[in-house]
Amino acid sequence: MRFDLVDMQLFLHVVEAGSITGGAARAHLSLASCSERIHSMEETLGVPLLLRGRRGVSPTPAGEALVRHARLVFQQLERMRAELGDHAQGLKGTVRLLCNTASLTEYLPDALAGFLARHAHVDVELEERASHEVAKAVREGAADLGILSDAVDLSQLESFPFRTDRLVAVATPALAEVLSPDGRPVAFARLADFDQVGLAGDSALSSYLELQARRLGRTLHTRVRLRGLEAVCRMVEAGVGIGIVPEPAARRCAQTMTIAVLELADAWALRQLAICVRSFDDLPRHAQQLVDALRA
Repeated sequence: MRFDLVDMQLFLHVVEAGSITGGAARAHLSLASCSERIHSMEETLGVPLLLRGRRGVSPTPAGEALVRHARLVFQQLERMRAELGDHAQGLKGTVRLLCNTASLTEYLPDALAGFLARHAHVDVELEERASHEVAKAVREGAADLGILSDAVDLSQLESFPFRTDRLVAVATPALAEVLSPDGRPVAFARLADFDQVGLAGDSALSSYLELQARRLGRTLHTRVRLRGLEAVCRMVEAGVGIGIVPEPAARRCAQTMTIAVLELADAWALRQLAICVRSFDDLPRHAQQLVDALRA
């Protein structure tokens, strides 16, 4: 049984993409070459590694075992590279970091910029995910560390405080006066009756708000989805609907836009963001340095 590193990395790409086509694109290989390599791995092993369907592929039990071991192999290689980096000038280390929307847009940029400026040998692969997906990926070894809401299940993970994040509503001043004439916090259930302006459907914040609506037995009517928080606030200013965004973004936009900021009465609107890892001691040295920088 001979699987080289290219085969294992390719298989991880396919599983993470959920399709052979997506895996081939991530690995910068042709679809034919990717399919041939996967088929060769299955022939060598003697069992199928992927379940193929109309909607894509998923790993078989044997494929899941290969995923676990391949991730361990690449984590060990990353640790080796980190240790050798102390002795070889210019050797790169990479940290895969997953985070939710608030972390990505409001809190990480400054912290990451300072860290990357001080550590020219370290690259960071940054990706936005919903908090429960971040926890799952870190737990399974698909990411080195994550930043998420500590309201999700953090079992089998080490966690460290990162930031306190508050979600607020933004609306036109006229609508804000109707919703809260005395300036008191407004319940999300009441806001759900109005048209919404939201982020793209694949954003972590969008998924989080839809989850809260489902818990109330409601469905949000989102008139438009955008890629940035400033764009959301611009649409709100134009009277398109109500937006729910992290408070720092709302306060910043309110300085230049004619919008009102409303606090939410719901407990889930105030979130503690945490850094999570499987084991700090087992991280490569450069990943430990990033955790220390984020905690600071």
